[in-house]
Amino acid sequence: MEEHAPSLRNRPPTPRWLARLRLILRYGDRPWNALTISMAGLIILVVVSIGVLLWINSGQARSAFGLGFLQPTGNASWNPVKGIFQAWPFIYGTLITSFVALVLSVPISIGVAVFLAELCPNWLRLPLGWLFELLAAIPSVVYGLWGIFVFLPVIVTPLGSFLASTLGDVPVLGVFFKGPIPDSGASLLAASSVLTIMITPTIASISRDVFLAIPRTQREASLALGATRWETISKVLIPYGLSGILGAVILGLGRALGETMAVTMVVGNSIGGTLSLMRPGYTMSSIIANEFAEAVSALHSSALIEIGMVLFIITLLLNILARLLVWRVGHRVPQEVHE
Repeated sequence: MEEHAPSLRNRPPTPRWLARLRLILRYGDRPWNALTISMAGLIILVVVSIGVLLWINSGQARSAFGLGFLQPTGNASWNPVKGIFQAWPFIYGTLITSFVALVLSVPISIGVAVFLAELCPNWLRLPLGWLFELLAAIPSVVYGLWGIFVFLPVIVTPLGSFLASTLGDVPVLGVFFKGPIPDSGASLLAASSVLTIMITPTIASISRDVFLAIPRTQREASLALGATRWETISKVLIPYGLSGILGAVILGLGRALGETMAVTMVVGNSIGGTLSLMRPGYTMSSIIANEFAEAVSALHSSALIEIGMVLFIITLLLNILARLLVWRVGHRVPQEVHE
């Protein structure tokens, strides 16, 4: 038996590189670090490649129209037959609908998040949270159909008529409420209202998780000093979690800027040339969805791709600015809370 037993001395030595590789794979963090760095680099590569692709394929439109393609004007024209393309109505439609949706959604979302995290009874918190998160899972085309048949005739049309009659003649502000709103209700106001409903679950769910992640000691310390529950929420919890809330708002803004189907179904799809929310309009995503498949000329396709590039740049810049704001608030708020 001893003669046939393998001898350790007779084994060939393990190569140094193989031994080192086994050591790294077994004990080191280098594989994980390499994987995470590779994934981060891949994300950067994808973003850069999208930007390069949009830039190259929009070259014909940029050469033909230059900066006039983006120039804010009340007489902007979009005529594929004559080869005249100006994107300002779509840029304005995207920005105004997203801004109005954000202004309406943020207070509602924070209120819902505070209720679910701080005030809701335990037996109701879980099912209500599930139902609210379920709103974020509804497909956008379903929101569009519901908007056309229910929301627009029941809510948007009466609301638009009321706003046009009360605010339409107010100096400066009235330009955004000049009526009348169409009988169908399809308008920039309708798109803003549907976007509000669509982004509220996202902002509220993330904000609720932010409040739940705040240490309980922050609440106990505030209450021990004699603060009421409302003072604890408004002066301690909201400032403490402000960076997380801003992150939730960023995600909601990103969805509002890029939303396509629901907006396309309720915005009216018309180049109105007016600033009024009561009138039908267009967004950048809806014009691309409506016309890209039917674009017959190379210039038309290039103009639509340039609109996509503008939307890409606007979204990228807004996210960069918002991230900088989150970073600044995140470094400032904890110091103020502790003081």
